Amino acid sequence: MGQIVSEALIERLAEWGVDTVFGIPGDGINGIMEGLRRSQDKVKFVLVHHEEAAAFMATGYAKATGKLGVCLATSGPGGIHLLNGLYDAKLDHMPVLAITGMQETSVLGTGYQQEVALDKLYADVAEYDQMIYNPAQLPGVVDIAVRTAYARRSVVHLTFPNDIQVADADADPWAHVAPASPPRTSPIRLQAPGRPREEDLQQLADLLNDGKKIAILAGAGALHAREELLALAETLGAPIVKTLSGKATVPDDSPYTTGGIGLLGTKPSEDLMDDIDTLFMVGTNFPYTAHLPEAGSVRVGQLEADPARAGARTATEVPVVGDAKEGLAALLPLLKHRGDGKFLKKYQKGMADWRKRMAAQADAGRNPISPQYVVSVLDEMAADDAVMTCDSGTIATWAARHWGIRGGREFFLSGNLATMAPGMPYAIGIQHAFPGRQVIGYVGDGGFAMLMAEFLTAIQHKLPVKIVINNNNSLGQILWEQMVLGYPEHGVRYPQPFVNYAALAEANGALGIKVEQAADVRGAVQQLLAHSGPALLDVNVNPDEPPLPGKIEYDQAKKFTEAFLKGQPHKATIATTLFKDKINELKA
Repeated sequence: MGQIVSEALIERLAEWGVDTVFGIPGDGINGIMEGLRRSQDKVKFVLVHHEEAAAFMATGYAKATGKLGVCLATSGPGGIHLLNGLYDAKLDHMPVLAITGMQETSVLGTGYQQEVALDKLYADVAEYDQMIYNPAQLPGVVDIAVRTAYARRSVVHLTFPNDIQVADADADPWAHVAPASPPRTSPIRLQAPGRPREEDLQQLADLLNDGKKIAILAGAGALHAREELLALAETLGAPIVKTLSGKATVPDDSPYTTGGIGLLGTKPSEDLMDDIDTLFMVGTNFPYTAHLPEAGSVRVGQLEADPARAGARTATEVPVVGDAKEGLAALLPLLKHRGDGKFLKKYQKGMADWRKRMAAQADAGRNPISPQYVVSVLDEMAADDAVMTCDSGTIATWAARHWGIRGGREFFLSGNLATMAPGMPYAIGIQHAFPGRQVIGYVGDGGFAMLMAEFLTAIQHKLPVKIVINNNNSLGQILWEQMVLGYPEHGVRYPQPFVNYAALAEANGALGIKVEQAADVRGAVQQLLAHSGPALLDVNVNPDEPPLPGKIEYDQAKKFTEAFLKGQPHKATIATTLFKDKINELKA
């Protein structure tokens, strides 16, 4: 049996180091499935339950490994379903390859069943987007796609008509009239140099050496530069503020960090931004500029890998292009060591107070259960190299404030798309990459319900992933956003009773635990983490626990009050929760 195009495709991906493809078969990709069957000793196919989840899994895999994530979907509706997960990869700058099917070439343009021009549909999401018309295009276009995904840190797309998928891999059916032959390239990629130019480094050093009150804002682009960031903070006497995607840049108990920034951040970080004369942004294109100093009010330097993003958010005096780790290593010898740590000590004291406040909110004796308490128990009991994945919503606030980065822990969520439902697929994709690590998907009931069938994927693939559902029976983040706009909540709470998602796990042979009382949380988390296979913990938490910003502004308080005056439902229970939070903080 001769080699077909699909087999050549999979073999070339294997040569690029691809070992896993997430997807769902369909009649538009039967040829590619045959290619996977023939190469199953080299590339594993992970059968999922929804194409959107396949794209999320590929994205999570890419985030955790730095390698190319690959997802596969059939023509028409299958390819459409991938899009949300692919936009998540695009906006968080992850290398992901989407492979889709297409109707055979002889019927393209005739309105054949499921005919959707996926190459046109993907024109915005994909940095490289190509339909294959001739077997001779392989392996050249595969090599270009993979190189582009890595170089541009983005999504690439290859779509294969049915007849091309099963064609002879050596076929070249048409005469060549151009003065060129199909490229015969190699599956080799070299990383671009990461060290900035010397003159740029010196300008940046001069700016930082002139600063008196400096803050470092570290993002996902600096996740691999922990030691350099800590050395920078020690040299400059400067606190490190972390974006949510950059939460794992430095440990949360480090004396050099004030934690997060923005609505999910800390009060010391917000205070710091009002107090500095110099801001140094490392590996971040932080979009929430309302939480940064007003443009022009402080001097700004930036170390950013992408020239298009350097200086894109605020008036930046010295935008330097380079890798965070290599750039900081080259910058450090040019900096003056600050002997006086008075500025840093001020914010260390602020963080000590903040940590007491957060610990006080994690009240073990409160029913309905405090969501902060659930995450604090997870934080206490999870391994020091555990990976937490998270959905978007109030859960992101609780994870940001109560899941501590220490040791080799990591943390991943949808940073810029902020989509619902990636938490569990991320966890599954990462568990495939690291079968021996503890991987915890911390998700909301809203996000879990969207893709709950993927817990069956974990069961069927015997993955020891742990899912914890923060079940407030509502779309909690939207509830509080409505109130902060001055509107009483509307259309955000699901009817009672709370759904029992643990039953899904139990009915399918996995461990499922339902918790409704705070006294049961600790034992349930212990049982969850000790279980050797897939396990799900569904915790009913207080839906009236507001994820308040670290520093409440007057306008926010005013709008919150207006919502109460306009007839906010559940205002008595919300007020009671706020009162209990404040009492606990005062006790601390």
